[in-house]
Amino acid sequence: MFIEPHIGQSVKDVNTGHGWIEVICGSMFSGKTEELIRRLNRALIAQQKVEIFKPKVDTRHKSGRVVSHNENSIRSTSVEFAQDIPLLSNSCEVVGIDEVQFFNEEIVTICRDMANHGKRVIAAGLDMDFQGQPFGSIPKLMAIAEYVTKLHAICVQCGGIASFSYRLNPEKEQVVVGEKNIYEARCRECFSKGGT
Repeated sequence: MFIEPHIGQSVKDVNTGHGWIEVICGSMFSGKTEELIRRLNRALIAQQKVEIFKPKVDTRHKSGRVVSHNENSIRSTSVEFAQDIPLLSNSCEVVGIDEVQFFNEEIVTICRDMANHGKRVIAAGLDMDFQGQPFGSIPKLMAIAEYVTKLHAICVQCGGIASFSYRLNPEKEQVVVGEKNIYEARCRECFSKGGT
């Protein structure tokens, strides 16, 4: 279970360079966005200045919201490029980033720089693509993060612990945005078997 670090930390402390990076990762349907929203809502309750971002490529839900599979949501800003995030979050204390795997490698440097300037950075995303390979910049973010939370889903084939995202259609591109109509969570064995 994850417990937010430095709960008693004051705004003054945050602005003196005591930032950090949290990564929430896992397969599709593991609750990554749900956990991101939970952490950001707690920061809002603590009256911290919060900004939330998602990549423009994620068009599954209406603009201006990050939405979990459970339909919980929080306001957000869609950005096309990772370098837009520091510009739009200059005065905030907490930066949330959903679907971080869709940003280019520059996101790693951006997250590090924001943390070095005293911000709490919470990045959520898929740790593996549909082929079971490390996805985008997530491995590098996990390496430099102070806190990493790996969540698991339930395998729709056998009911076991799922950590893989199985693609149901034959498309071979790494990035194919979709929901249950395109992906399902699977355990290692059911992922390896393939088929449906």
